[in-house]
Amino acid sequence: MLLMSQSPRNAPSALRYRLAPDPAAKAAIEATFQAYDRMMEILDEVARTHNVGSNVVLLHAHAYEPIRKETALPSRLVTLGLRDRTDYRLAQGRRLPLDDKLARIKGPATISIATVQGRYSVSFDYAGYAEGWGQSVPAHLIRTDDGFEVHYGVTPSSLPEEENAMDTIAAAPDNFLSRVGRLIAGIAYDAIEQAEGKNKLKVVGQAIREIERAESEARDALATARAEEYRLNARRTEIEREMSDLAARIEGAIADGRDDLARAGIARQMDLEAQFEVLSRAIDENNEKIEQCVTSLRAVLSALQDAEQRRADLEKSEAHASHQAATSPRKSGGTPAAKALRAGRAVARATGVPQGIPYSSDIDELSALHRDKEIAARLARLKSRS
Repeated sequence: MLLMSQSPRNAPSALRYRLAPDPAAKAAIEATFQAYDRMMEILDEVARTHNVGSNVVLLHAHAYEPIRKETALPSRLVTLGLRDRTDYRLAQGRRLPLDDKLARIKGPATISIATVQGRYSVSFDYAGYAEGWGQSVPAHLIRTDDGFEVHYGVTPSSLPEEENAMDTIAAAPDNFLSRVGRLIAGIAYDAIEQAEGKNKLKVVGQAIREIERAESEARDALATARAEEYRLNARRTEIEREMSDLAARIEGAIADGRDDLARAGIARQMDLEAQFEVLSRAIDENNEKIEQCVTSLRAVLSALQDAEQRRADLEKSEAHASHQAATSPRKSGGTPAAKALRAGRAVARATGVPQGIPYSSDIDELSALHRDKEIAARLARLKSRS
């Protein structure tokens, strides 16, 4: 039940979702909090070592890659964390910043959360409203005394938008993985056997051509993403270099008593930081695109190898069948035993009387044994009469 009356109409508000994670999701969330805490230690070390203070751009330049390698935090969480040092300390390490990449409502009672161990779908209950924070980030993951909550910054008259899965599926472009999945299903043995027509080699050949086209598209997409990565990283390097030079100039202007120059430098510094924030988000999204392209390409190559094996198996199978047909007796001929067997089956179908039991040495032995017993029994009876 939503407690809307608890939140003043004009005050920043947060809608509380009380999480109910399973043991695996709970462990992943705990590990994420620990990794985030370690990230803050790394940022403090970098700030002291390189004397960059709270300069987001320079912190990113010196700390981003070490943090990603050591903590395995999602890239977006690292980017958000660069601005979060002061607020994190004020919150005593009990909350993490979230955005729409890190957390998304998936249904009436399910939220998807990115962690250091992958993404988990977690059930939740509505728990009313809490005090907001001005919405510097869309949401927070909160550690409570008895569990976890997600707080979304909202106004009392609106709720976080729930993702419509069907709309998302309909609107999403046909991606490589879904296409390759269909192609893999198409070259499965059962699918080939059920394919219309008798030329199964033709079916597999068509599948191989489609997979090869998907491979070409996957390589093109990966090349485009790599080119974008180079462009974005080049621009980031330019901003980092300019920010480093600007910091020295601002300090020099302050030392010379030129506050006007220092103010101009700070204004430029703020502009660069704003650019850097947008650029960092674009880099994170492009990195995700590269990962998807690499995964797609691996799947395509695996499917292509599998399809080639299917074709080789079919070629061997058809060659064997052709050989059998060429060497086996024709239906009109065959051995006398085969002819007798076909004749017996025809008689059985016409009369309804089953065919006789086929000849067997075991049956002869069984008959002989039965005959010997019968002879012995008769002899015994005759002796008893006499």
